[in-house]
Amino acid sequence: MSEHHTRADLFRSLHTPGTPLVLVNAWDAASARIVAAAGVRAVATTSAGVAWSLGAADGDVLGRDAAVDLVRRITAAVSLPVTADIESGYGATPAEVGVTTRAVLGAGAVGVNVEDARRAAGPPLRDVPDQCARIAAVRGAADAAGLALYVNARIDTFLSGAEDVDETVARATAYLAAGADGIFVPGVVDPETIRALVRAVPAPLNVLAGPGAPRVGELARLGVARVSLGSSVAEAAYTVARRAADEALGAGTYGALADALDYGTLNALMK
Repeated sequence: MSEHHTRADLFRSLHTPGTPLVLVNAWDAASARIVAAAGVRAVATTSAGVAWSLGAADGDVLGRDAAVDLVRRITAAVSLPVTADIESGYGATPAEVGVTTRAVLGAGAVGVNVEDARRAAGPPLRDVPDQCARIAAVRGAADAAGLALYVNARIDTFLSGAEDVDETVARATAYLAAGADGIFVPGVVDPETIRALVRAVPAPLNVLAGPGAPRVGELARLGVARVSLGSSVAEAAYTVARRAADEALGAGTYGALADALDYGTLNALMK
């Protein structure tokens, strides 16, 4: 069995309802090694953190080549399975999403997130048939390459303000039929709503966690299979940079830098 398939099989096996895979999303090689050293079982990228670190805004602004190069750097930096957030696929058509998928697989990823948010003008969410075609293109590209790939279909009903469980479940059912393996519903934190989604979605459920969300242990009891911290880790890191700048330029002090990982620890992680 190839190294790719070994990692892919491991990654798939980690999606167990009640024993969730906890992903502390990374955005560069250093953050990937930091979370790996902390003991995560897999590494996931955050499209927002990746885009910001490369000088672009999140939301299908970053080019495919830059995004794929970053995935390649992260897969080279860690020995763990890596899943890549590819936003809506870095392509206007399903065929272009397939091109992205082949490139991400070539960069060493064993999983992808594909979202149904529409960043351009128009409705906030893609039509279901359109999104199904894009997911089918991801699955088809992986199958054609003969490489295993965990396809996590992100549904933005709650982030877009719809907060409709029935619509979310209908989309999930369609996306699974199109080739998705798991369902990601960011924006839902109410335990009863999460429980309802776990019961209604016939696949591993991924939720976005952070301040205000249930603890990992409670999410486990609700039957969640995957917990992602998303862009919040990158946001927190950049907040330290802002606080340090404000403090140094204001009070002239350096309290924001207290308790930082020291130079030797960080440098050793990169060797």
